[in-house]
Amino acid sequence: MSSSSHLNELVRQFCQQRPIRAGSLIITIFGDAIAPRGGTVWLGSLIQVLESLGLNQRLVRTSVFRLSKEENWLSAEQVGRRAYYSVTSQGRRRFDKAFKRIYAPVLPEWDGSWCLVVLSQLPTEKRQEVRDELQWMGFGAFSPTLMAAPNYDMLELRNTLQELDALDGSILFETRQNETSSSRALREQSRECWNLDQISDSYRQFLDRFRPVWQELKNKDSLDPQECFIARTLMIHEYRKLLLRDPQLPAELLPPDWSGVAARQLCRNLYSLVCGPSEVYIGESMETAEGPLPEPTPAFYKRFGGLKV
Repeated sequence: MSSSSHLNELVRQFCQQRPIRAGSLIITIFGDAIAPRGGTVWLGSLIQVLESLGLNQRLVRTSVFRLSKEENWLSAEQVGRRAYYSVTSQGRRRFDKAFKRIYAPVLPEWDGSWCLVVLSQLPTEKRQEVRDELQWMGFGAFSPTLMAAPNYDMLELRNTLQELDALDGSILFETRQNETSSSRALREQSRECWNLDQISDSYRQFLDRFRPVWQELKNKDSLDPQECFIARTLMIHEYRKLLLRDPQLPAELLPPDWSGVAARQLCRNLYSLVCGPSEVYIGESMETAEGPLPEPTPAFYKRFGGLKV
């Protein structure tokens, strides 16, 4: 148990979820901490680390097995009596899509253009699959067969539709910059289409939960590495879930009381504060078959615009 009452409360809240989404938390740890250090870890050391987050050995083993056998996030290798788990190539592509949104320093400026995808020529079952994937990527449903996103990378969109075997059945358009890019009607359409009020409320709850942790830790003379790892993991885990619902729209399309900006700033500040000690804990607590995890790649230190560790 941590000496921080705020951290203990966060762990308690996580463990009270029903069902406990251990697999989702494990994915967070792989993407945030293990992937930058080679992407492979000994299961035994992962189990020990997750004990501090309230997960028992049986639950961790079951969750990792499912991530490997059923969901293709991880692959397993047996070395003697020890099992080592690595991020699959498909899992790494998923990480790249999700985590580059999390650690981006700022959102790119918007030139007023839109990317439109018409799905009317896709079979009904395939259409729903594509809609789900596009919504995960930040597209909104302007109608049952029209998906739209401001200023989206067309190459990335084409690659995604190709992977889904839906490129030939989709119709793609790009609009040009226009004077009505921030009109009242378009802002209201965006608010309804992406349910921005609900997302903003979720960001406010995130701020209420993690501000006390930030305030407590920043006033400490020295930081405990394990506590820093717990704070970092739970924060990124919750923030990742929020970003999966947040289309990260340009400021011109957001309501004036949008709380996502403050949430990103808090996330950046707290991550920068705990990163150094948490990396010490990760290096001392997690292993590969060759020993401790390798040092993070240089790209790791570019998160949130640059980390000072």
